[in-house]
Amino acid sequence: MKGCYEVIVKNRRIQYKFTINRNITILKGDSATGKTTLIEMIQAFQTNQMNSGVLLSCKRPCIVLDSNNWQLILQNTKDSIVFIDEGNPFVTSKDFADAVKNSTNYYVIATRNNLFNLPYSIQEVYGIKNTAGNKYQETKRLYSTLYNLYSDKIKIKPKLVIVEDAKAGFEFFDFVCKKFSIPCITAKSKSKIYKTVLESQEDDILIIADGASFGPEMEQILSLKKAINIGIYLPESFEWLLLKSDVLKKQEINKILNNPSEFIESAEHFSWETFFTSLLIKESHDTYLEYKKNKLNPNYLQDKEFKKIFSIFEDIFTVGNA
Repeated sequence: MKGCYEVIVKNRRIQYKFTINRNITILKGDSATGKTTLIEMIQAFQTNQMNSGVLLSCKRPCIVLDSNNWQLILQNTKDSIVFIDEGNPFVTSKDFADAVKNSTNYYVIATRNNLFNLPYSIQEVYGIKNTAGNKYQETKRLYSTLYNLYSDKIKIKPKLVIVEDAKAGFEFFDFVCKKFSIPCITAKSKSKIYKTVLESQEDDILIIADGASFGPEMEQILSLKKAINIGIYLPESFEWLLLKSDVLKKQEINKILNNPSEFIESAEHFSWETFFTSLLIKESHDTYLEYKKNKLNPNYLQDKEFKKIFSIFEDIFTVGNA
């Protein structure tokens, strides 16, 4: 499934209105914020349609999945938006992750836990914000919308840079860091960043990772801010960064980057980072900027190309500098 889908769910008391942008959306927050109410309303509509007192509007079918026969139900569900309430233990399992990986569905999961088997984006982790109706128009309905819990950029003046990537991405950021005389090390994977930070001796650390799949790690990383001055830079991926810089000078790439949801098939790409890698490899093939993930093409470090790429995130390294 591709595309973005607006979902409106309402009854006489409350209305939810939000847009689903990619295959995995996470709803987080404490009790009484409205996550369960949303899913219960969708389930009521699923069971009783208009007789439920709920109105649901979406261009795709919306269903609620629980622990009863979830595997069988998913095998027979295609091109739908699947909602899952917190408390369903199967969402943490590898079997569920495998089912999502090859699925044509989108998934909206309410959870307080971090689902490390699912590579969801920091951009798709939301809380629910409630706004009362306009009393002057005698509107009593509560209006609920989603808001992003995480930012993809927290600026500091770093004394150490830790990069998720161990290959081409690390080579590039190590090159950047040398220009500012900042040590740069690789954590070798996103799951090892937390440990790498704890093992370091610095207090001002900039973390660079692929935002397209870093959602599960984000809460743990931000918890370090209580003891360590942490900065983050989380572009969709390193390959996205190269594409975004327009060094390839292809209008079709810009068209895709302006609206990735319309081009990324959920059944083919568990996370958007794999799509951007495939796109860069395809579009750079047989050019002087031909990309390989295992080793950085040195042409990306040439002065003109480097400046275009670096200009996208220059503020991350120049914050606090004269």
